[in-house]
Amino acid sequence: MASSAASSVRPPRPKKEPQTLVIPKNAAEEQKLKLERLMKNPDKAVPIPEKMSEWAPRPPPEFVRDVMGSSAGAGSGEFHVYRHLRRREYQRQDYMDAMAEKQKLDAEFQKRLEKNKIAAEEQTAKRRKKRQKLKEKKLLAKKMKLEQKKQEGWSAAVQSWLTAASNSWWAQAILLPQPLE
Repeated sequence: MASSAASSVRPPRPKKEPQTLVIPKNAAEEQKLKLERLMKNPDKAVPIPEKMSEWAPRPPPEFVRDVMGSSAGAGSGEFHVYRHLRRREYQRQDYMDAMAEKQKLDAEFQKRLEKNKIAAEEQTAKRRKKRQKLKEKKLLAKKMKLEQKKQEGWSAAVQSWLTAASNSWWAQAILLPQPLE
């Protein structure tokens, strides 16, 4: 008995810190409290809820055993069975109609999205072409300006050299045209 008493004795639990009651005043404070509680023990797994599946009705039965309607010959207890089957079938048909409408709206939305995407791409291409044209125009103007400055610089240098050369008698002799051979 002494051994069973020793095994039944549990070690004392560590005392928990007393927590103050905090009442969140808005959604942000509530979220802050939840995050603080989660971050107290980062090793603990966080429960992530599964996405709720959309409701779908049960498929229609393969074989209906009691084919009784609300007509004569049906007992008073059969009407409730018929009414339940009819309600389920109407619910299933409504669900199928809603799903068809949803698919139709989704297809229309996708078409509109594709149309808008094509229009945006065309507009972007048009603007890109315009930007490229302006860029080429600027580059051409810059080249023309540089070419003009180059020509002006050469002509000014040649003119000053020729002016200086024409003043000396020996430069005139050098600058005379030479016959081609």
